[in-house]
Amino acid sequence: MNRALTLDDLVLAGIALATGFLVAFLSRTLLRWLGKHAKRTRWSGDDVIVDALRTVVPWAAIAGGAAAAAAVLPLTKTVQHTVNQCLTVLLIFVVTVSAARVIAGLVQALTQSRSGVAGSATIFVNITRVLVLAIGFLVMLQSLGISIAPMLTALGVGGLAVALALQDTLANLFAGIHILASKTVQPGDYIKLSSNEEGYVEDINWRQTTVRALSNNLIVIPNGQLAKANMTNFMRPEQQLTVLVQVGVAYDSDLEHVERVTMEVVAEVMTEIAGAVPDHEPAVRFHTFGDSRIGFTVILGVGEFSDQYRIKHEFIKRLHRRYREEGIRVPAPARNISLQQGAVVIPQQRTGTGTAEPAEAAEAAETAPARLEG
Repeated sequence: MNRALTLDDLVLAGIALATGFLVAFLSRTLLRWLGKHAKRTRWSGDDVIVDALRTVVPWAAIAGGAAAAAAVLPLTKTVQHTVNQCLTVLLIFVVTVSAARVIAGLVQALTQSRSGVAGSATIFVNITRVLVLAIGFLVMLQSLGISIAPMLTALGVGGLAVALALQDTLANLFAGIHILASKTVQPGDYIKLSSNEEGYVEDINWRQTTVRALSNNLIVIPNGQLAKANMTNFMRPEQQLTVLVQVGVAYDSDLEHVERVTMEVVAEVMTEIAGAVPDHEPAVRFHTFGDSRIGFTVILGVGEFSDQYRIKHEFIKRLHRRYREEGIRVPAPARNISLQQGAVVIPQQRTGTGTAEPAEAAEAAETAPARLEG
């Protein structure tokens, strides 16, 4: 039989509960101070841990104070058991949410700090968070005395039906995991598909890949479609690439002089323009006797895909100005047209009377050329 509630019991319970709130306040203040210092470090994982502890520790202190207060009070066994279960469920819930946040944050920090791993791909973060929350939910049910074995059995049986109903979603999920695991595409890469979509990969989540075009628009591509498409990745196996610029000069040009002047302009652009690769060895290669010019290719080195537009822009401007100073001519395409006098047969045109007018036929014969020669 339980004893009667006294004033001392209420005072002790109040002290226990107040102590829990005081510890929660002090711990939160201390963790806020630690969070400011954690932001100064290079590793972002300590920020995630401190931020999660700011949630777990205060709630754990409050739950401990409430449990101590309940132990002091002369409660019945049933009420005491109910209070303990509620506090346990609350603590498991807080720990589960905080653990999911910590583990997901650590996974994201790890992938961002390592090259060749999905830096901002949320698919791994989301899978990790869902797994931790699912485990915490099962532990919560087990603590309440609910058997989870029938639930696991039902989930196993119902999983087949869910898989059949979500074929496209699951196909996109596994396609995204395959893309990231094979390291053919990672966030930050510049890609171009055979269907002409191109841009920087922003994120790869459980269903789709988001690509940011150079126009700053977002292109959403299902992972399954991305896995099956012919794709060019302009940042793998390495980020630097070469750019080909086609140039042509007149036949009367001194090709040695042309090559020397072009190489000087290339060296100037490579050292002065941002995004160029000064260590890349440029090259000039003559390759074509064209209709009105001798064609050659200039090979430039750029740091990454979008740099090529700025570098080609500056190179063409400077090369054009230098050619004018050096007297090197870049001819425009030309065609010679030869007119020969001869008879022209004009077919009869059907009119209301069935024949063409003689005056119109004579005028056409005088104005039409007999032959064009290129």
